[in-house]
Amino acid sequence: MESGDSNIIIHVISVLFNMSWQIFWPLAFGLILSSFIRHLLPVDTVVKHLGKTDAKSLTFTTILGMVSSSCSYAAASLSHTLLAKKATLANAMAFLVSSTNLIVEMFIVLVALMGWTFLWGEVIGGLILIATVGFLFSRFYPKEVEQELRQHIESAEPAKHAHSDCGMDMSNMKHETSDCGMDMSNMKSETSDCGMDMSSMKHETSDCGMDMSNMKSETSDCGMDMSNMKHDHSMHHHMDMPAQEETGLMSKITKSAGFFQMDLAMIGKEILIGVVVSSILIALVPQEGWKALFISNDVGLPTWLHSLLDVIIGIFVAMIAYVCSVGNLILAAALWHGGISFGGVIGFILADVLTIPMMGVYKKYYGKRPTKWMVGLLFLSILFTGLCVDAIFNGFGWVSADQTVRTLNQSGFGMNMTTVMNLIFIPLSIWYYRLGKKANAGMGMSM
Repeated sequence: MESGDSNIIIHVISVLFNMSWQIFWPLAFGLILSSFIRHLLPVDTVVKHLGKTDAKSLTFTTILGMVSSSCSYAAASLSHTLLAKKATLANAMAFLVSSTNLIVEMFIVLVALMGWTFLWGEVIGGLILIATVGFLFSRFYPKEVEQELRQHIESAEPAKHAHSDCGMDMSNMKHETSDCGMDMSNMKSETSDCGMDMSSMKHETSDCGMDMSNMKSETSDCGMDMSNMKHDHSMHHHMDMPAQEETGLMSKITKSAGFFQMDLAMIGKEILIGVVVSSILIALVPQEGWKALFISNDVGLPTWLHSLLDVIIGIFVAMIAYVCSVGNLILAAALWHGGISFGGVIGFILADVLTIPMMGVYKKYYGKRPTKWMVGLLFLSILFTGLCVDAIFNGFGWVSADQTVRTLNQSGFGMNMTTVMNLIFIPLSIWYYRLGKKANAGMGMSM
């Protein structure tokens, strides 16, 4: 290996390490805080309010998204679940946006990397985007295409039981000829037991495709006799934390740590990929290279047209980047250093729901034609939001390059705030993760 190649590799590794050092404590703090919020405000308490689109439902959707996982793919899965539970399409899409762009960990990392101006740009932009998505999807998404979308969702699900399911989501139960080892011969359909006597039901190593994530643990058990149900380790892989009686602060911490461990297991790989990709681009692409991508101010274009082109470029870069909602903040900082407009940066950050892999997820969930309309309306919503944010912040003179630009590859070593906070949060996050992993393993939910 030549010395030049060796120097490049060392430079990339140095940038990667410094980037990781800079964002570790704000990311860990945000995820820990998010896990407590998620525990205190369960998803099930909000889902029932999303059957129609209005200001109240969009408010609930925003809150639901803020306390959910920041992973773009997890957000897509949850929005699909909302649609399967008969939430409106506008509410489901608003949830998708809020859960990837209005989350605590993103806010903390955004301030740490780019400053408070970008935080307020993200907050205002996120709220504008939610309102825009709610309006466009409720007014302009064709009814026949939405019907096709819902038929695609229903066709992907096995037949559902008509009787009350006592809070149990059995939409994924597979009915094979052999019953997958499940003895259902003794299942009774009586009014007093919610139509289900499961005392003889056995769960083998495989869970037979049964999604029991929404099973409620209430005092009455909804009339369900589950005293003889056998619990094997693998059947709990998709089971959510039961709402058991809480006693003491440590019980709340332990359950919250369980959410932290599960969230990190879902988004850890994406964040790592985002940091690696962004670090490579920051290390290898000079500022002149980024500037060549954008429209120079010397071209003499009208302000609105220049802003429009920058927002479109920002969205396009986001579409081809395999980066999650938190990880793309580092690349957003690189774009800002390269000369993109403020609205272009906000458009790039908001467009993490339009990456190529995400489009593949939409196509799988909803079908080809519904996905085309979905992507088109999301694109228009993000474009409009980027233009609005750019006009607002530049109009009021809130954007100043001297104030908002920070050194991307700054050294975090030495007795500074970054070092002090990392010395606190590195051991704290390790302990918290292990606590959550132990709690989840004890309930058969090891991930």
